[in-house]
Amino acid sequence: MNKEFTSDAAAAAVRQARFGRLPERIRFEDMTQEVEVEKGGGATSYNPEGSWQHYSCLAFDLGL
Repeated sequence: MNKEFTSDAAAAAVRQARFGRLPERIRFEDMTQEVEVEKGGGATSYNPEGSWQHYSCLAFDLGL
């Protein structure tokens, strides 16, 4: 068992020498961004009547 501990400690030392420290943790506030949205949705809003224009189906494309 002492031999395992020695090899684990040696492996940890090798990892530390090769990779060093982990980078600092990124705060959640730095990962998110707030964006103002137009009232009414604008050009990117969902249009159920026009949604068929963007339908993708291989059988439909091949005319089957």
